[in-house]
Amino acid sequence: MNARGSGQPQATRFLRTTGQHATIENDTLVEGGFILSIGGAEQSHVNLADPSEIFYEYLRRIGHVVDLAAEPGVPISALHLGAGALTLARYIQATRPGSEQYAVELERELLDFVLQKLPMPDGATLTTHIGDARDALAELPAQVMFDVVILDIFSGPEAPAHIACREFYEEAAGRLRPDGVLIVNVGDEPALTLVRSQVAALRQAMPDVAAFAETGMFAGRYPGNIVLVGTCKPWSPDWTAQLLARGPHPATVLTGVELDGITG
Repeated sequence: MNARGSGQPQATRFLRTTGQHATIENDTLVEGGFILSIGGAEQSHVNLADPSEIFYEYLRRIGHVVDLAAEPGVPISALHLGAGALTLARYIQATRPGSEQYAVELERELLDFVLQKLPMPDGATLTTHIGDARDALAELPAQVMFDVVILDIFSGPEAPAHIACREFYEEAAGRLRPDGVLIVNVGDEPALTLVRSQVAALRQAMPDVAAFAETGMFAGRYPGNIVLVGTCKPWSPDWTAQLLARGPHPATVLTGVELDGITG
């Protein structure tokens, strides 16, 4: 089942940075659901009635990784590099009330638009920052550290060189607490060129790395998303078991020597 709007945008905003229009419309298939589209392409989905329910598969996978970052229900500190419709920020607030979150978005109009039309729930602690992800990371106060850093700005084989590199991941890892995780969503074509380069960069920057996706993605059958996870300590086999159990199915988690086939 795919998200489907009403055909009539509920609201529209022009985004000056990209020169595109963003629209928010009701999702007729999900009660309480809304779809954010940019330039006519669906970009995010939000379920205001139940933010713990995530529509897009790759975002559900990221949510399941976040679930492992601390004991269930325990508040965490999270940094979102690439805000979208704040789907994951809403998920964390719903599943871990009291969490402290930061969101960085390059498009000023987009973040304002989303928060105006789809406000965060009462009680949420969210600090927003407009600007480049790497610049914003450097500008955070030195004492601010995170349990989870989520990077969700790669949408194809082309990626900003100053972010898709070992140095950026080292800087992001430097913002993690001892048990923290760095989660990177990589949208790529079947050749997985960007995925390969980012696995290699993450491996240089962090003690351990895992890749989590729909099984067919690793066979290079079609374009899609692979979630990369960098950890500050050795990857736990129990995490693999939990992620495979939670899905979405069919799912595969690659770690250690299994990732050699990705990096070559």
